[in-house]
Amino acid sequence: MLIFADTGADSQLKAWLNNQRPAAGGDLTLKLFTNDITPEDFHTAENYTEATGGGYAPKTLIMGNWTVAIVNFGTTEAPVLIALATYAKQTFTFTGPLTGGAKIIGYYLVDADGILQWAERLPDSAQLTPANDGDAQMITPKFKSSKGTPT
Repeated sequence: MLIFADTGADSQLKAWLNNQRPAAGGDLTLKLFTNDITPEDFHTAENYTEATGGGYAPKTLIMGNWTVAIVNFGTTEAPVLIALATYAKQTFTFTGPLTGGAKIIGYYLVDADGILQWAERLPDSAQLTPANDGDAQMITPKFKSSKGTPT
């Protein structure tokens, strides 16, 4: 489940309502985490152990390249509409194992000042322990900004 962090809510409200942007710019950074943690809204970036080794490098997500839409997650007969922002699928290709043979548990996004925006633990079936050159983890960053209300 994707969790919007309190720190992310604070920085987004300041950006939206007070025009206070991160000093280092507006892009977000997508990072993979390896510690066995379930994201909580009170977490900060320091709660996550970023992947290291194996050719891993975080990805910069350029502001303005998100697709934002109202999406129906229900059926034609019983629509459930949500506001959803998605970014193009990001592929992390590894050159070998992560440091200590770590497993990728999920991902998190930080703003340009390193403030946690949101995090998501991947389903067990999507978690990966890279071992070989060419192993890849694919992440489609997303943000659901409503719980979905049947119409």
